[in-house]
Amino acid sequence: MTSKRYDIMLAIMPELKRTTVYFDPSLHKALRVKAAHTDRSISELVNAAVRQTLAEDADDLAVFVDRANEPALPFEEVLKDMKRRGQL
Repeated sequence: MTSKRYDIMLAIMPELKRTTVYFDPSLHKALRVKAAHTDRSISELVNAAVRQTLAEDADDLAVFVDRANEPALPFEEVLKDMKRRGQL
C-alpha cells in the first residue's frame, strides 16, 4: 500500500493497527494482482478474508452449542454402519 493511501486510511479509520505478515511469494503475487484488479489494497483484501474466516468460526461455534446435547457417536460404530450399508 502506498504511503499516501495508508495516510488516507488512517485518517478515515485511526484505530487501524499495523503488523507484518509473511506471504508465500505466489500468494503475495496473487494478492497484488487481485488488489490491482479490484482497486483495493492488500490490507483491505486481508482484512476482508480474516473477517470472513472469523465469521465462519463464529457460525461453527454456534452450531456446536446448538448440538451440544446430541448423543456422540463412536467413530468405530459409524465405520461399521457404513460398511454394513456398503458405503465403504
